[in-house]
Amino acid sequence: MTEAVKILGFAGSLRKQSYNRSALRAAVNLVPAGITLITFDLVSIPPFNQDHERKPPETVRQFKAAILEADAILIVTPEYNYSVPGVLKNAIDWASRPYGESAWDGKPVGIMGASVGMLGTGRAQYHLRQMFVFLNMFPLNQPEVMIASADEKFDENGNLKDEKTAQKIRELLEALADWARRLKKANG
Repeated sequence: MTEAVKILGFAGSLRKQSYNRSALRAAVNLVPAGITLITFDLVSIPPFNQDHERKPPETVRQFKAAILEADAILIVTPEYNYSVPGVLKNAIDWASRPYGESAWDGKPVGIMGASVGMLGTGRAQYHLRQMFVFLNMFPLNQPEVMIASADEKFDENGNLKDEKTAQKIRELLEALADWARRLKKANG
């Protein structure tokens, strides 16, 4: 019997009708057996303030607790100005502080993103990978899910209508769960 895996997923966009929030909802609906995907909404996380890192707001404590309880992380990111959105960077910063108490340490992580452009958030995803080095996170290398031309892949209600994209999301979730199991076994 395969060990169950709990994944925490969140989108780096606050816009209710964003393609990335839609992609995260699609992932929840596509999750394979043996995997639980819970989501966290970053909307209530305030701007990071180091003055408050030792006594963070309740929503930040909830976010860090959800990260610590998860076996793996799924980040669904838009791309703003060739990089990650400020809201996503802000959440990453909060969960990494105070120094020495990072909730990210040792976490397996998968990335996907949606964009109306041709690169499907590729640059933002690579910037996340750079952050993961310092955060000591273990990104899944493949499959890469960069949903280009998202306006053609989701309907007017934000439902995923492209079967090839759905299959890549399923593959990502399965690979992330396998990656989490392998890392857990290796770390005994």
